[in-house]
Amino acid sequence: MKTYAPHKSKYVKLYTDAQRMRRDATAWTTVQGILAPAQFLVFLVSLALVLRFLLTGLGYEAATLSILVKTGFLYLIMITGAIWEKVVFDQYLFAPAFFWEDVFSFAVIALHTGYVWALLTNALPPAGLMVLALVAYATYVINAGQFLLKLRAARLQAGEAA
Repeated sequence: MKTYAPHKSKYVKLYTDAQRMRRDATAWTTVQGILAPAQFLVFLVSLALVLRFLLTGLGYEAATLSILVKTGFLYLIMITGAIWEKVVFDQYLFAPAFFWEDVFSFAVIALHTGYVWALLTNALPPAGLMVLALVAYATYVINAGQFLLKLRAARLQAGEAA
């Protein structure tokens, strides 16, 4: 499904009426609404710790722990997001309305998981791990932007329906 296009006056609905009702009725919408900003807060703290380590060489353990916490939040939001998609769109992932967000989410997860693997296997030195974390974080920011655009489209759709 296509979403809001700024240059067009009309757009294809992100949700059917039935999907919007399921979205509004499920507790998973609230779960996602809590986890997304919590993950972003963890990301900001972790980003500061990673940058501190890269700039000063201090705080490797704190930065590492923060990346692992951020990765845990990512896994949690991906699992609960898949459940949300199942409730709303009747499929766990790759619902047409969120197809590209889900595709990119897998790149984000792959990079975070790559960090965990590299940490556990000592495949990279500390600075290399932190650079990998920054790459994973850059993809996370892009993916978060995708979801924010989708949220905006849903709000625009709701405004037109009212």
